[in-house]
Amino acid sequence: MSEAAVGPAVNEDEAALATPFVKCLVRLIRAQDSYGSWEVKSDAELLADFIITKEQRRAIPVIGDPDPDVLWRLDMFYTAVGLAIEERTGLMTSPVKPMRPSGACFSRSGGWSFCRDVHRFGFETFRKLAEAGTKLVDDAAAALRPIPTWRGRDETIRGRIHVKPR
Repeated sequence: MSEAAVGPAVNEDEAALATPFVKCLVRLIRAQDSYGSWEVKSDAELLADFIITKEQRRAIPVIGDPDPDVLWRLDMFYTAVGLAIEERTGLMTSPVKPMRPSGACFSRSGGWSFCRDVHRFGFETFRKLAEAGTKLVDDAAAALRPIPTWRGRDETIRGRIHVKPR
């Protein structure tokens, strides 16, 4: 394969790995390494499990409980979203419900919830990983932005958390 054909994909991956969300995700994953065995791995190698091609996605069965590694990646992704929201807004966040194999994919009404394809959680490229995380962080930060109230102080949308104007 020519170097010109590989160049844009490599540059795109490097740009995606440099985004604040992906850096936050990498920091979170490295924090999980209690024995130091991932210290020699590059950021791309640490995030390689998040990349799933269309062919790989088709080969993954959706019957039975999701693989614990998939649930760990899902937890790391959404925890990184929460941490990135904290960094951007200064407001504390936390996951609402931990992901577990039993009951993770059904809503109370009996229908499928957002976890319908939890078995196949992943992204086609590092760019799509970065875009998905960044979009979630941007949307949450926009929803939590301080708004002026009649009392003359800034409050968040919910009105419970008071934020000092910057």
